[in-house]
Amino acid sequence: MPVIHISLIKGRTADQKRELLDQLHHALKETLKIPVHDRTQILHEYTAEDFIVPPGKTNNYTLIEIMMFSGRSKDVKQALFSGITKRLSHVGISPADVFIILNEQPLDNWGIRGGQQASRVDLGFKVDL
Repeated sequence: MPVIHISLIKGRTADQKRELLDQLHHALKETLKIPVHDRTQILHEYTAEDFIVPPGKTNNYTLIEIMMFSGRSKDVKQALFSGITKRLSHVGISPADVFIILNEQPLDNWGIRGGQQASRVDLGFKVDL
């Protein structure tokens, strides 16, 4: 049940934004093996004046922050990073313009399904990949 925040500079059409979100979700499904319906994505758009990007980056610079349960191996995390950059290249975002931050938290720190700790419910998928 990752929660994704995507920050980018304004200028994409609604269709482009939808495709970006879809490609990102596909990468998460492929690497983290989450269910198809498990999708919480929040897109933040900024003017160029409000989103200063590192030198050498373009206006396609995309910051992706992923909050998810801890437990995935280093190999799975690397596959996630690679999968995201590969999929976003299909929507015109160069891998050099993708910056991903992964924030992992113990299951005990998530309140889900009516306020239960995630560690106390059957998630329907494996976390320890």
